[in-house]
Amino acid sequence: MPLGIDKSDFLQEKNKKLERDLRTKDERIVALETENAMLYLKLAQMRSSLQCSREEVSGLQSQYDSETKFRQNVIESALKFKQELESIKRKLAALQRVAVDLPIQFQNDIKHANSVVQRHRHLFVSQTSSLSTMQEQLSQLQGSLQDITEQHAKEKKRRQELHNVLMELRGNIRVHCRVRPLMDFDCGGEDTKMLGSSGTKSEVVVHYMDDENVCVRTTKHNKVFEYERVYSPDESQEFVFDEVQPMMTSLLDGYNICIMAYGQTGSGKTHTMLGSHKNEDYHLRMEPHKDEGVIPRAARELFRLISEKPEGTISVEVSVVEIYNNDIRDLLSGDPSAKHDVITGADGSLSIPTLTSSPRTIELRKQLVQKKVDKIQDVMSFVQYGLRMRRESATMVHEHSSRSHLVVTLTVNSQAPNFLSKPATPSPAPDETWWGQWSSAPAGGRDRRGRSLSLMTTASFESPPQSPIVPSTPAVIRTKLQLVDLAGSECVGMSGVTGVALREASNINKSLSALADVLGALAEHRPHVPYRNSRLTHFLQDSIGGDAKLLVLLCVAPAQRYITETTQCLGFGQRARQVQRGPTKRRLPSSAEKVGGFGKASFR
Repeated sequence: MPLGIDKSDFLQEKNKKLERDLRTKDERIVALETENAMLYLKLAQMRSSLQCSREEVSGLQSQYDSETKFRQNVIESALKFKQELESIKRKLAALQRVAVDLPIQFQNDIKHANSVVQRHRHLFVSQTSSLSTMQEQLSQLQGSLQDITEQHAKEKKRRQELHNVLMELRGNIRVHCRVRPLMDFDCGGEDTKMLGSSGTKSEVVVHYMDDENVCVRTTKHNKVFEYERVYSPDESQEFVFDEVQPMMTSLLDGYNICIMAYGQTGSGKTHTMLGSHKNEDYHLRMEPHKDEGVIPRAARELFRLISEKPEGTISVEVSVVEIYNNDIRDLLSGDPSAKHDVITGADGSLSIPTLTSSPRTIELRKQLVQKKVDKIQDVMSFVQYGLRMRRESATMVHEHSSRSHLVVTLTVNSQAPNFLSKPATPSPAPDETWWGQWSSAPAGGRDRRGRSLSLMTTASFESPPQSPIVPSTPAVIRTKLQLVDLAGSECVGMSGVTGVALREASNINKSLSALADVLGALAEHRPHVPYRNSRLTHFLQDSIGGDAKLLVLLCVAPAQRYITETTQCLGFGQRARQVQRGPTKRRLPSSAEKVGGFGKASFR
């Protein structure tokens, strides 16, 4: 630096210049930073625009692709429509050709139809007269058919009547058969849904054929059994009794009647004879019920017939007996366990003198004091009283298996004509008192003077005779209606009984076997008939081999599991039909007897 120059001034200038340069640069820097920021902002805007442009391009590309695809579809559809249009054009051309030919074909068809109509019209006109003739012939044939049907029914009924007359002349036992419906307990432990199915225990093997034949289908062959009447499972209690009802008239005509139900346990015997087990009273009511059995219906019919007779000429006595373990027990007595014996009277008739009949039973039932047994309610009250004493128990076969034979007897005392009455007799000697005559006379026999005790009224025993002449005793005709519900035969292995029930089953089977032996002996006309082999056959001796009209109702179950017992039951019925006992005898008072075969009365 030259001498004499002030350095401070120079430095200050230089410093100021440098400061101006620095401010200029700072300003430049700020301007550049501002410009840079502006550029960054513009760059962001450009990037945003670029992104929008890309999205717009992508959308346009998708739209272009869609439009391209749509165009392709339109082209394909157009081609398809073009093909269909060509096909329609071809069909239209064919239809046009048909339409051109159609009027001609239509005219031809009309001509043909007119010719057919004309031909059928002529045919209809020609056959109208013959149709009227055929209608008249058809009406005549229908009338003839109805006449023949009515005549056939009359002839059939007449044949049955003649058959019944022939059976009575021969003394044959009439046998009816009833096939019960299939029940749930017939399954024998199998599923009840399989009830009646082929190959099961409950398969139906007993078939109703017609009103006289029943068929049993076995593995080897089919057996057909013929009886006087066969009832199908669908036939009602009322229908069964309609076939029995005529026998009630015979009872009042002087004939003994016996109706017996036979069959294995659970086959419907008690239902047939008494009614449904569902009602312990067996539908005891004024009006008849559809489930009433033979016993209540028979009592109802008996009292209906009695009501048509003169009042006071007929009286009825009732007894209810069971044969349990081969012992006769009176179910209406104060001691049902007491045993009774069958006594043969002087006239050969059988009786049980110790048996309680309805007049004495009145003392046991206070509500019936001084009431006559003149309506079904009285009879069924006694029957119901006896049934409560009857032995029943459940087995594997039947829930209400009867363990005894039940015999309900209705004894009808009918007043005979006055000229048959016993004439007046002198009074007995002083040493022969009225009580001595009664106590020394055999039951059912005669007193010391030969008078029939069965003809003496109850009043004659109430006090000693006061007059020297005993008044004449009205003659009485005594007939019996025996209604028998036999205990069912059973296979011990099937019923599963043990102990007391096993003994009961053994006695039941023995008594039924004895009944079969008696029928076999009667059918073969053996000189000896083993009535006394069983109390059952001995008690029913008059009905089985005597002069009673006997009807056996066979009750059978239709299931396969009972086929052995069913075949045995039906075979029993066949043997019973073969019995010929001679003409049935009409009951007369003991003061009269029949002479020869014409029924004339002689007086003793």
